[in-house]
Amino acid sequence: MPVKLAQIASWLQAEVLSGHEALEREVLLAHAADMMSDVLAFSHPGSLLLTGLANPQVVRTAEVAGIRAVVFVRGKRPSEAVTLLAQEFDLPLMTTAYSMFDACGLLFAQGLRGWSLPEGRA
Repeated sequence: MPVKLAQIASWLQAEVLSGHEALEREVLLAHAADMMSDVLAFSHPGSLLLTGLANPQVVRTAEVAGIRAVVFVRGKRPSEAVTLLAQEFDLPLMTTAYSMFDACGLLFAQGLRGWSLPEGRA
C-alpha cells in the first residue's frame, strides 16, 4: 500500500529537513542500511531509505538508486552541504530520534514493507 512521506514523518515524529514541498509523494517500500553498497545492490527505485549515515555519499547513492526520500535515524543531522545537495537532487530529507530498529518497526507496524530475498536465498 502506498504511503505518503507526510504520513511517514508523522509516524516517526520526524523533522523534515528539506523537501517540504514533496511530502505528498508516496513510497511502497522502505530499506534500512548504513552500507551504501547495500543500498545500490538491494533497494528499489521509489523507496524510502532509513540510515544512520549523514554524509554526501548517502545523497549521491540515493540519487543513483532512485530513492524517493531519506530518513536519518538516531537524531542524525546532515551538514548544510549535504542538505543543499539533496535539494539539488529534489530529495526530501528527514531526521528522527528513533533508532533504526525502532523506526523500521514503527513503519512495519503501519503496513510499510521492505524488500526481501526470495525464499531459500541469503
